[in-house]
Amino acid sequence: MANIKSAKKRIRVSEKKTLVNKIVKSALKTAIKKFEVAVAASNADEAKVSFTGAVKALDMAASKGVIHKNMAARKKSRLAAKLNAMA
Repeated sequence: MANIKSAKKRIRVSEKKTLVNKIVKSALKTAIKKFEVAVAASNADEAKVSFTGAVKALDMAASKGVIHKNMAARKKSRLAAKLNAMA
C-alpha cells in the first residue's frame, strides 16, 4: 500500500478509470453481440438497427480511448461486411 498522499490518489483515480473503461467495454461487447445474433438469425431489419448501435458504441469507445481508433475502424468494417453479405 502506498504511503504518499499523491500515490494514494493515483490508486483511487486509476480504480475509477478502470471501472469506467470496463463499463464502456462491456456495453461495446453487448452491442456487437446483439448485431451478431441478428445476423445469425438472418433478421435484416434488426441487424441494421443493431449495426448502427454497434458503430456508435465503437466510436464512443475509440473517442474515450478505451480502444484504439484503428481497432474501431477494423471492427466497423468487418461488421459492415457481414451486414452487406446478408443482402
